[in-house]
Amino acid sequence: MSARPNQESAAPQAETTSPHRAGFACFVGRPNAGKSTLTNALVGQKVAITSNRPQTTRHTVRGIVHRADAQLILVDTPGLHKPRTLLGERLNDVVRTTWAEVDVIGFCLPADQKLGPGDKYIVKELAGIKKTPKIAIITKTDLVESKALAEQLLAVSALADELGFEWAEIIPVSAVKDQQVGLLADLIAPLLPESPPLYPEGDLTDEPEMVMVAELIREAALEGVRDELPHSIAVVVEEMLPRTDRPADKPLLDIHANVYIERPSQKGIIIGPKGQRLKDVGTKSRKHIEALLGTPVFLDLHVKVAKDWQRDPKQLRKLGF
Repeated sequence: MSARPNQESAAPQAETTSPHRAGFACFVGRPNAGKSTLTNALVGQKVAITSNRPQTTRHTVRGIVHRADAQLILVDTPGLHKPRTLLGERLNDVVRTTWAEVDVIGFCLPADQKLGPGDKYIVKELAGIKKTPKIAIITKTDLVESKALAEQLLAVSALADELGFEWAEIIPVSAVKDQQVGLLADLIAPLLPESPPLYPEGDLTDEPEMVMVAELIREAALEGVRDELPHSIAVVVEEMLPRTDRPADKPLLDIHANVYIERPSQKGIIIGPKGQRLKDVGTKSRKHIEALLGTPVFLDLHVKVAKDWQRDPKQLRKLGF
């Protein structure tokens, strides 16, 4: 990057200090490799939605890690996968575009799963990106014994040798137990370009609030329907407006959002008996939304059908893909 800290203001210092660094890093890997959980752990707050269901992430969310020596902007991408729908193809395009634009790539491989064809496919693509440093991150280390972890570390190292490149680092982490998460940031920071901070102190993401609110609602809606509706759910926030008749010390934000599914038969699954399921979705997501926005929220949810939206270019555009 051409932007550099002001050299003149640093001149009077007697000791030479390391230059500040700032740049973009992205985590890639198969769906459900722990990328979103790792992003949230590094940022210290929920900026990416998580689920034990593959293909949860649909937007690239930038989480921002502020350090004295560096600013890491973490780009969370959807998992690269064999696409079955137009949505799947578009998600893969997002991944490849992101790889071409970041300063560091972190390949995430779960400790409890053997290296599979999907992992090898991704690493083979990464081998073709010559200039960008690549870190292998063994995630979910809390789920395995040390012997299995050692085997995974050797396997990921051998795969790079086989494809003719070297990992800049190989590191095991557990985002859930907060093990080695700080060390991962320490390893990424020196690989970033010299630059002043790119975002103001305190910013944790540059994702628009309405998009983040929609993602929090979708995360809550995904819970408990993973078998019936794994990825037929999309959420659009229609409006977020402060309630005008409230006193300044008791604000209330009205949020109106639509939950879209693909078929009329799915409506009952989302709403649940006597509307209880939708009510639970509203209660769960409202807590996260209030924590995110720092204000009490009234959440108005409606369920609508957008027929086969994952395969329809017009519907995909309408739903923000």
